[in-house]
Amino acid sequence: MSNSITVLGAGLAGCEAANQIAKMGIHVDLYEMKPIKTSPAHSRPDLFAELVCSNSLKAARIDSAAGLLKEEMRQFGSVCLESADKCSVAAGGALAVDRELFGKYITESIKNNPNITVHNAVVEEIPTDTVTVVATGPLTDTKLAENIAKKCNAEHLNFYDAAAPIVTHDSIDFSVAFMASRYGKGDDDYINCPMNREEYTAFHNALISAESALTHEFDKPITVYEGCMPIEILAKRGEDSIRFGPLKPVGLRDPRTGNRPWAVVQLRKENSAGTMYNLVGFQTNLKFGEQKRVFSLIPGLQNAEFVRYGVMHRNTFINSPKLLSKNLSLKNDANVFFAGQLSGVEGYMESAASGIIAGINAVRHIKNEQPLILPKYTMIGALLGFITDETVEKFQPMGANFGIIPPLDTHIRDKKERYAALAERSLSYFKGEK
Repeated sequence: MSNSITVLGAGLAGCEAANQIAKMGIHVDLYEMKPIKTSPAHSRPDLFAELVCSNSLKAARIDSAAGLLKEEMRQFGSVCLESADKCSVAAGGALAVDRELFGKYITESIKNNPNITVHNAVVEEIPTDTVTVVATGPLTDTKLAENIAKKCNAEHLNFYDAAAPIVTHDSIDFSVAFMASRYGKGDDDYINCPMNREEYTAFHNALISAESALTHEFDKPITVYEGCMPIEILAKRGEDSIRFGPLKPVGLRDPRTGNRPWAVVQLRKENSAGTMYNLVGFQTNLKFGEQKRVFSLIPGLQNAEFVRYGVMHRNTFINSPKLLSKNLSLKNDANVFFAGQLSGVEGYMESAASGIIAGINAVRHIKNEQPLILPKYTMIGALLGFITDETVEKFQPMGANFGIIPPLDTHIRDKKERYAALAERSLSYFKGEK
């Protein structure tokens, strides 16, 4: 068995795993199939850690699940958060990044690390002569996916993920649209397109009757994960379903009327220059022509220039509760670790966090040391505890949330205070207080 560790995939999880392993003094052979081969969802063959869907890493405040997760990752020296802090763009209370600068920073960090050797190659089988971290993502190449399925002796579970369209800033009509953040939080970081009742009804009717694009796997039924529900599918659940979801008008006032709109479409800055904005919550699988027609009905976007239309792509993950040990290694092969969305975590930072722990535990494994199993009152510990919980039935991907963390000994009625106390308890572990 080699003294080096192999990492498959240079996405968020793979880069975090490689970074942790290298910091612990172990050589890493990092394999990435780009630029030799790319998946349908990727557009930058030169970049590691490419952000495919949104450019938001979710809430920044520590008393939120997403914010707590990121703060825990900072305790391990996360390369993704190091990059995010340097490449952030204004997004109210969220941490959002210029995705190109974000990817470039991580790519250079990994390639310039003397303990990491990057191999551009398409890997078709998990190596048998080295400890390996498999972090090839939700679009794992077909032959390797087949090898993983064979090794796991289990069928893969497939779901579909959707990305939102992007428009140019200069094509937005600001005689209608206005800058603001909900309840005045942030520095007016969002562009808001208000709708009255009649405009909303016309948009909703057009949306639910628009034609969807065919998927790449024509004969398979589509199961859509709730966290990335296409806007048109959500709209079909009822006339007000999207008005109570991504188009909720609460916390906003139309400066033209002084009143709260019937519905609001929000756009978030896509790059640091502020030349592009994405439609928040508008992941979609509509045909490109239909996207242009329907989304141009949104007030303020009637002349919008679309620089990227929404797309839908296949995601794959393993049945981790049945297959993985608590340290993220396979139960039937302790030399193989899984990380990222392939392991059943959902979200950018969740994937990166699993890469951190998988990398650390791969090193501890070759050194015959006890694995790092974080307590379940931490967000990372709760998340990885969930995906490796044998009692979980009908497993679906899980993202960071306070519902998976054990409750406090004393119940706190106020939700904000309760979340703050849960976050304080979690961070106490990293301060050595627990």
